Amino acid sequence: MKKIGTGFLLVAAGAALWGTDGLFRRTLAFEMPAPVVVFWEHLILVAVTLPFLIRFFKNRPKLTGRDLTALLFVGAGASALATVLFTEAFTYGDPTTPLLIQKTQPVIAVLGAYLLLGERLLPRYGWYFLFAVSGAYLISFPDPTAVQLSQLAPALLALGAAALWGMGTVLGRHLTKKIPTNQLTALRFAIGLPSALVILLLRNEAADALEVTPSEFGALILLSLIPGLAALMIYYKGLSTTPASSATLAELAFPLTAILIGWSVFDTVPTATQWVGIALLLGTIVVMTRAANRGREALGIRAAGEPMEATTGG
Repeated sequence: MKKIGTGFLLVAAGAALWGTDGLFRRTLAFEMPAPVVVFWEHLILVAVTLPFLIRFFKNRPKLTGRDLTALLFVGAGASALATVLFTEAFTYGDPTTPLLIQKTQPVIAVLGAYLLLGERLLPRYGWYFLFAVSGAYLISFPDPTAVQLSQLAPALLALGAAALWGMGTVLGRHLTKKIPTNQLTALRFAIGLPSALVILLLRNEAADALEVTPSEFGALILLSLIPGLAALMIYYKGLSTTPASSATLAELAFPLTAILIGWSVFDTVPTATQWVGIALLLGTIVVMTRAANRGREALGIRAAGEPMEATTGG
């Protein structure tokens, strides 16, 4: 049972590293088209993870048609297309967009886990969900009573990315049962690379990919290795032992990192309600990590046909 708690904590740690994404992506989004950023990001990541990719083809695990469809979705949809949408959203200068993604993704992932993985949610899970999403909401907006989206386009981009990433969490959880996490990470990037190239060609921006400056390339490497590779390796390691429904709440650690970086790097001081949100979200993650050590029932999750687990306390 302790593996579940450790896994939940690792998912949260990976999501926290994603929060550093804005340090690199926002600047790049204003310097080059979004498909160019995503193409180079995937190319760098494929080069770094090539040994794991070779190992996958040497082992050749038995995958069903459903597994291959899930793998294609994770690579082309959750990796390439969602990242393009996310990067494109930064070009509108709407500060609510990346946080809007984190508020809607759990709803989509929980629904997907229910429909595709047979995870059944118990009443206790509803409290975790309420506290986590409420904390993320308070973090997302300096004044939670006056929320406005300045433009429709960034909101739609954010919602599209949220849907793709939410379902990617569910299908990734399914794939970790058959594919080692480091190999799954490599496959995600390998499938995402040609998908990113297709998007680049459809947007007629292939020529821009050849005009990357040395400083931009350095930023692309940092973007690829820190919030890209390191975060995803930690994330998949945790996801292999964590139910998708609770993993998507652990992913809400992203706004924690994002707002703390905004405070320390960009001098954006959190408001009183944002501090409440930070405490609420961090407290929920800590409580869920402790509960996960007692098993799925303590998290408020039960797999289809799974008998009741013996738990202690709570």
